Amino acid sequence: MVSCTVTTFVLVPGAGGSASYWQRLVPELERRGHRALAVDLPAADPSAGLAAYADTVVGTVTTALGEDPEPLVLVAQSMGGLTAPLVSDRLPVRLLVLLNAMVPCPGETGGAWWAATGHADPGDPTEAFFHDVPADVAAAVQAEPFEQTGRPFEDPWPLDRWPDVPTRVLAGRDDRFFPVEFQRRVAADRLGLPVDEVPGGHLVALSRPVELAERLIAYLPG
Repeated sequence: MVSCTVTTFVLVPGAGGSASYWQRLVPELERRGHRALAVDLPAADPSAGLAAYADTVVGTVTTALGEDPEPLVLVAQSMGGLTAPLVSDRLPVRLLVLLNAMVPCPGETGGAWWAATGHADPGDPTEAFFHDVPADVAAAVQAEPFEQTGRPFEDPWPLDRWPDVPTRVLAGRDDRFFPVEFQRRVAADRLGLPVDEVPGGHLVALSRPVELAERLIAYLPG
């Protein structure tokens, strides 16, 4: 279905910081009459911490849409959950969607998050991330250079509370890196929110872009 009202979805990637993670979701959102801005984060820059990541999101939006954009939907994948809330007082965000995302606490570093949440090692990372991604898509993604410095994981999360923005927590029900029950516990403990589900694993934008696009659009007011 094509919407008569255009919404801009700002897509914040996880580790590796590559806008190409969203390559299959962007056309699905556009096909349904919306705009999608996929952000490239400075993941390879050893000096770039969370503030630089937040500046990059804001810069991507204002370069594309000007200094006074219409209200946005901000979608944060995995590690992107550390960054996306930081721009909520700098951009007009109508909805924040945490997609298989880290949920930080005030003052907590990304490095400390894993033990604090009780995250369990999923084993083989290739299997955990790519088990449900089509083989040709997985091969193309894995052929790209991957760099992620540890710098942003060193910064204490700077907000004193979660931003006053409507937030939805969305999990891939087949996620092997952040299993759904883990995401439910973290979302309940830290945000007091339930978790919605879509088919797919941790890289759901690559594995199930149609279902993801439909769920994101379903979050918009009628």
